[in-house]
Amino acid sequence: MSTTTALSGRQQWSLLALRTLVGWHFLYEGFVKLWLPGWSREGAPLGAWSSAGYLRTATGPLGGFFRGLAESSLLPTFDKAIAFALFLVGLSLLLGLFARAGAWGALLLLGLFYVAHVPLAGIQQAGTEGAYLLVNKTLIEAAAVLVLLAFPTERIAGLDLRRESDPSRALASPEPSDRTA
Repeated sequence: MSTTTALSGRQQWSLLALRTLVGWHFLYEGFVKLWLPGWSREGAPLGAWSSAGYLRTATGPLGGFFRGLAESSLLPTFDKAIAFALFLVGLSLLLGLFARAGAWGALLLLGLFYVAHVPLAGIQQAGTEGAYLLVNKTLIEAAAVLVLLAFPTERIAGLDLRRESDPSRALASPEPSDRTA
């Protein structure tokens, strides 16, 4: 019996909702970074998005590496690569196209974002919306992606959906009876 047939309809829809929400989050983050300019509080357009500010404040175990990247000539290339990766991961998860690869990509990106800024303060910080100690939204989203990797949502819905002739799906469908009534 396949994993997807063992799940109730509500469980399958919940997993698809999770994949869709995570996909949308990644897709929109990438879209904004690639195509929409930033705006100041006064309403003036800012330059293209850059990860420089985020990287310069990196404090995690790879903080020195990320701070060095912020000052590197590779920063514009890195910025484009991150934005495209966010967009492609989001598109993959939303469409259910190469969904497993998209989930692994999401996990890699979230892992990089987390190790750049491991939340160790444990108290409210200026400019943040919460008080985090080890567990923050990035880590929670990574856990959600792990759930997506544990369940084959690409077999529930999406462009990766297996056809009836796929051997892995044949085990889940009832075999025709040889007996006649």
